[in-house]
Order: sequence, then structure tokens, then C-alpha cells
Amino acid sequence: MDTSELMEKAEFVYNTLRLKTLPVGVKFLKHPEDLPEKARRPSLLLNKKITICQAMTMARIYGWQMGITREDVICVLASLAFGFTSADDPRKEMAESFFESMYKSDMVKTVKEVEQMCFLDRNEYQALLISPLQKISIVPDTIVLYGNPGQMSRILQAATFDREEKIQGLFGGKVECPEYLIRPFKTGEPRIIIPGPGDRIFSMTGDDEMIFAMPCSFLDRFILGLRESGKKAGARYPITYYQNFQPEFPVHYQALGAKYGI
Repeated sequence: MDTSELMEKAEFVYNTLRLKTLPVGVKFLKHPEDLPEKARRPSLLLNKKITICQAMTMARIYGWQMGITREDVICVLASLAFGFTSADDPRKEMAESFFESMYKSDMVKTVKEVEQMCFLDRNEYQALLISPLQKISIVPDTIVLYGNPGQMSRILQAATFDREEKIQGLFGGKVECPEYLIRPFKTGEPRIIIPGPGDRIFSMTGDDEMIFAMPCSFLDRFILGLRESGKKAGARYPITYYQNFQPEFPVHYQALGAKYGI
């Protein structure tokens, strides 16, 4: 799949689902110098560090191609998950931070939760290209869609059209960027995600927004589902309201109507 073909497919997804913001493509790169020339580095362009979820917002709302390296990221928990630190045991550091924040009742449970999270090894990938899917210059590893619950319902119908399994998710309510960026890339499986507090505090993700993430290799099956799933039931977004009924009114309205033959 070349990027021109990807652009057409991104437009189809965007228009068919009536998405509020642009689909985002994410490419994991071995070296910072592999970033495209047009990718915007926050530390260079804005002279500040940002969170990875902020880069997602800049891509899906501003339409910017963002280049992210360890020098661009201010979020220490995301840095631990993406292998951007020198920590010998990033999972231990993550667990200790969760417990200190009182997100869990005891440390053993905290460690067990962190063990379920998806991490990259230290320096496994040293850069991320985060770009609107319509204009990404490299075929991405992960594709991310933001939508409301109604759109997610249609997205899940499409995603399950050509597969036996339902779409899974791991919900912890915190540090969800590895779940929607790393896990689809590593497992080759689509995911459903509820954004965490960082997404809402720093990247202005709305309370009505959920996330669907898939490996790029799943895109054609997803588009097939958008075209075909529920076709004979009239499934689509926006969901079509049923209007073939006669409304009922209060008794005094009915009396007034009877007076005038209504």
C-alpha cells in the first residue's frame, strides 16, 4: 500500500464515519534522523516539550505531522513505556508512581496491573511520526480513530465483520497511550480504548471521545466492514432514527384536537 492509496482510504473512513477529527497514522522509527523533513519537532518548533497525547491532538485537529523523540516528551510515564528513559526497570518505576499516586490499594496489585501494560524496550524505537493519515509520508504501523460512542458502535461493527472475535480492550484509566499506539503494533490486533486522565488534562480529549486503534495491516478489512456490515439492516452513522409511528399527546391536547378534527 502506497501513501496515495492510503490517503484515499483515510478520506473514506473520515467521511463515512463523519469523524470530528482526522484519523491519525503512527510510525515507529529506529532513529530520529528517519523522521521526514516536514515532521514538526516540539522541542525545536515550539521550544518546549509536550506529551505524546498532545502530539496526537496536534495531528488530528491541527493537521500537523509531528516528530517525537525523547527530547520532545515531558511525560515521564509515557517515556518509561516508550523506552525513552535510562531506567533499568521501567515497569517497577511505573508501578511505584501509580502506587504513590494512590491509584491502587496495594503494591502487589499495582505490579500485577503494570505487568499487563505494553512497553517498548529501551531505545527499541527512538522516534515516532504522528501524522494525519491523509497526509502521512510513510506507511504507518498503527492507525488511531477518535469518536463518540455512537461512532464507536459503527466502528466495532465494521471491525468485527470479517473476524470471529470481538474487539478487546484493557481498561485501567491511566497511561493509555501505550494501549492505543504500542499494543496494536506489537500484537497485530485492533483495540478499543477509554482515554486516560493525561489525554483529557493535557490533550483536551473530550469526555464523549473514545479511541479505536488498529495495525495498518487491518485497514482493508476494516474498510470492507464499513462498506458491508449491517448493509441489509441499514446500519450507518449517524444512526437513523425510527420515525414510522404516531405520537401520543396529553389528554387535554387530545381533547383540543378532537374539537378540530385532528
